[in-house]
Amino acid sequence: MKNTLRKKAAVSPTPSLPFAKSNYSAGLFGSLLLLGAALCAQRASAEDQRFVYERAEMGVPFRITLYAPDEKTAKAAADAAFERVEVLNSILSDYDSDTEISRLSRTSGQGKVVPISNVLWTVLAKSQEIAEKTDGAFDVTIGPLVNLWRRMRHRKELPTPELIAEMRARVGYQNLRLDPKARTAELLKPDMRLDVGGIAKGYASDEAIATLAKHGITRALAAASGDIVAGDPPPGEKGWRVEVESLGVPGAPPAQVLLLAHQGISTSGDAYQFVEINGTRYSHIINPKTGIGLTGRSMVTVVAPEGLVADGWDTPIDIIGPERGIPLLEAIPGAAMRMVRERDGKVEIFESSRWKDLETTPRPPEAKAN
Repeated sequence: MKNTLRKKAAVSPTPSLPFAKSNYSAGLFGSLLLLGAALCAQRASAEDQRFVYERAEMGVPFRITLYAPDEKTAKAAADAAFERVEVLNSILSDYDSDTEISRLSRTSGQGKVVPISNVLWTVLAKSQEIAEKTDGAFDVTIGPLVNLWRRMRHRKELPTPELIAEMRARVGYQNLRLDPKARTAELLKPDMRLDVGGIAKGYASDEAIATLAKHGITRALAAASGDIVAGDPPPGEKGWRVEVESLGVPGAPPAQVLLLAHQGISTSGDAYQFVEINGTRYSHIINPKTGIGLTGRSMVTVVAPEGLVADGWDTPIDIIGPERGIPLLEAIPGAAMRMVRERDGKVEIFESSRWKDLETTPRPPEAKAN
């Protein structure tokens, strides 16, 4: 199997089971559920039929649901969207040594200014914007720490302070220099490694929806595991049903079903990807400042006009907390967030002002059925 920009373990292809979402690490899970697709299909007009296609792309099940007049039209559009995702993976995957981002990483500390593609520029420029606003809570230079924790998680051992310090010395968004006029990038320190796992799948879902639109398909939903982008809603519907899962601890609020159209949604949390070492639960989400996985139970969901934005913001808000994160998100037009966390046995809920404006719908009793 080809190397890919991976994020989580395999998930069920059924729309009623959780999709995976990753941030920074090769094994991060999200907590979004796609619901009600069958209900939408029942309301479709005779001219529009519902089609679902799924492939393994970027290391996760990548699902496209769309409405089209016939199977030939639907398949041609879906094939084009998947081809676009494969191109993105060939640029952005840090698992494959031949990708553009891997080649760029190998130039670190050599004083080389490297011209980069529009795709890589888009992802790195947005990443640096978020990094600056969050004081490095989001940091695509975190690759050395990700690799270290990946090994330690398999061994169920904590990395030594010396190893953490060594890897942290290679991390720092300030050491990624971008030139917007020349569209070039330079990695200033030796042994740096870029990892865009916390933002690339949201961008891929954006691009899948854009590609479908170029082929005349606008009623569509792209789900790169838990990084989801909605286009026009299904026929007769206000939006696509997307369920934000419960944190799964006593006292946590129940799952909430949102109706989304022309929006991206992404969730960061430790519900599935974590490791327990010496009685302490460590999340897959690594704080670049400390080099250590988060230890508190939490879940952050971000809705934004683009998947790139939603995917890029959920993890840093999880790291810096709602007190700092909510004001930053309020400054982004059309963005909303909700954070649920457990502290000292108590469940806390934080919402941005626009969260209450999102369309919701009752969760159907058959939601957990296949």
